[in-house]
Amino acid sequence: MKSIRELYKAGMGPSSSHTMGPRKAAENFLAENKNADRFKVYLYGSLAMTGKGHLTDVAVIAGLAPKPVEIIWEYKIFLPFHPNGMKFEAYDAAGNLLNSKTVYSVGGGDISDGADKKEDSVYPHKNMETILNYAAEHKIPIWEYVEDVEGKDIWAFLAYIWEQMQKTIERGLEKRGALPGDLRLERKAKRFFRKAETAPPYVQRMSTLFSYALACAEENAAGGTVVTAPTCGSCGVVPSVLRLTKEIFEYHDAAIIRALATAGLVGNLAKANASISGAEVGCQGEIGIACAMAAAAACQLEGGDNKRIAYAAEMGLEHHLGLTCDPIGGLVQIPCIERNALAAARAMDCATYAIASDGEHRVTYDEVLETMMQTGRDMKSDYRETSAGGLAKFFKDKFKNRFKFENKFWKKKEGK
Repeated sequence: MKSIRELYKAGMGPSSSHTMGPRKAAENFLAENKNADRFKVYLYGSLAMTGKGHLTDVAVIAGLAPKPVEIIWEYKIFLPFHPNGMKFEAYDAAGNLLNSKTVYSVGGGDISDGADKKEDSVYPHKNMETILNYAAEHKIPIWEYVEDVEGKDIWAFLAYIWEQMQKTIERGLEKRGALPGDLRLERKAKRFFRKAETAPPYVQRMSTLFSYALACAEENAAGGTVVTAPTCGSCGVVPSVLRLTKEIFEYHDAAIIRALATAGLVGNLAKANASISGAEVGCQGEIGIACAMAAAAACQLEGGDNKRIAYAAEMGLEHHLGLTCDPIGGLVQIPCIERNALAAARAMDCATYAIASDGEHRVTYDEVLETMMQTGRDMKSDYRETSAGGLAKFFKDKFKNRFKFENKFWKKKEGK
């Protein structure tokens, strides 16, 4: 399991797997082929099917700039290693192929060459069970275990991450108008925040939480800078829960940063032992893991011990099992933005439930991770970030029929 520095990344939305990863891959290929005259890039599977809505082509072209780039969309070809495959080709001025490389964007902005390789492990323990046993033996909280492994300089990194998360919230709360793309979806974060000011206490708290989550998710949809937690598409869950909890209990940033460490460990276990890629396991691997991370963080801030923190994380993911990734129009907007707000609320509920319990639970976080991975494998590709099924298909078919009706109407009106 790698450092949580590899989990939390500040970068451009709207997708860690479809935008951040491909841009990183393009920049790497450019560095390896500086003398090339032009490039050709093949985008396969999920990268092709939702790439335009996720700005994959924009990211790739930016990564290979200023050289000319030809993008080829291979919608029907899914490479065996991962649904997010891409092949880069470099050519000289005479049109001769200089180099070719196939890589995969595997989630969270990470790139793989497809080889089965052992990670450079930072953490000595591989799952939640062994971490809890170690922490119990040494009588330390989970966040202190992270410090023992990562070193004290991890706090400076997490302070930076927390700062970036807050900046994303502030930017999102100030903006109005429609998000880019054919849906012309209206930004709602500021409206929710304003309504919270005059609402009854409970509604005020929930509306504020929603506004923070929407602010991040809308900034992401607009291609703004967000923090992967664990992905761009689920970037609003952890920041909104931490921000609201900080305001409720009037915590100093040090407590929030320690909670970020615990949340990062929960996300890291998912990344190492299952997947955080919507194209591989559906949205359960993005929103579900984000909810688990936020639930663990909130539980810690509410005074939960290690056992209850693990319970909160388990519930956060367990009750998102089977969640599909079916973005309408290939845009990270519907249902993605609302899912951030509702997952934040569920994370708070899971934390409270765990606090009220004795911490004992039959299903472990490790087991629910294994279940999520198997559920993702069983899920049809239509429901794994291809926009070929679910809400995306229904919406497309509905509006296709509406447009047909309108065309007939106007032809009749024009006497044709």
